[in-house]
Amino acid sequence: MQPLADGHAVSTLKLVKRFGDFLAVDDVTLQVDRGEIFGFLGPNGAGKSTTIRILCGLLAPTSGEAQVNGFDVATDSERVKSSIGYMSQKFSLYDDLTVEENIDFFCGIYGVARDRREERKEYVLKMAGIEGERSRMTRLLAGGYKQRLALGCAILHEPPILFLDEPTSGVDPIARRQFWDLIYTMSAAGTTVFVSTHYMDEAEYCHRLALMYRGRVIALGAPAELRAQHGEGATMSDVFIASIEREEALSR
Repeated sequence: MQPLADGHAVSTLKLVKRFGDFLAVDDVTLQVDRGEIFGFLGPNGAGKSTTIRILCGLLAPTSGEAQVNGFDVATDSERVKSSIGYMSQKFSLYDDLTVEENIDFFCGIYGVARDRREERKEYVLKMAGIEGERSRMTRLLAGGYKQRLALGCAILHEPPILFLDEPTSGVDPIARRQFWDLIYTMSAAGTTVFVSTHYMDEAEYCHRLALMYRGRVIALGAPAELRAQHGEGATMSDVFIASIEREEALSR
């Protein structure tokens, strides 16, 4: 494994996760550089969420190795958890709390210093565009605002690495674009962003990406590099379909 000092925020080597007879993650090896927007592209059930949960220290791998921020996910999962931000598909918010109460709760969970909590709260409210909604019940927020609030809560402690598991599912195209603007801003400031998606257009927003299918990485590289391998005018949909067809042919 390459340590973080050698430039990798995330490293995996032959990572495997089994649930009984089901192979959810199959021999995944990859490295993600600091400040990189790295995408996991694939259909539902491809193994994206399981891999992310392992990298967040929430699941133990069956075999193989993984390091996040220099910490081993199998032997040092608590330090992994304290050094990352994580946003799940469900936005991770409590609908029965107000906006402000959610922020206060996550400040406590992430151990934000008391003398910085008000500053961080104001940052999240401004980033999410809901400065005037602090007393509003979270369940009453529109999807795009709730999404940005969840992102803000995930970065209250200013983690160097952020994991986003299909964060734009269920929101409209304008909210998705605004959300990606926030991701670009964080990446430009040095945050490593590891994001999963099944939207082909979002693959183009990543610096590099891995295409996953049936637990395996079937293609890896920058979007332009992957498209170039499939001929002039190829789209990411073309790349993904061709990669799956090749994988299916090899498995016969």
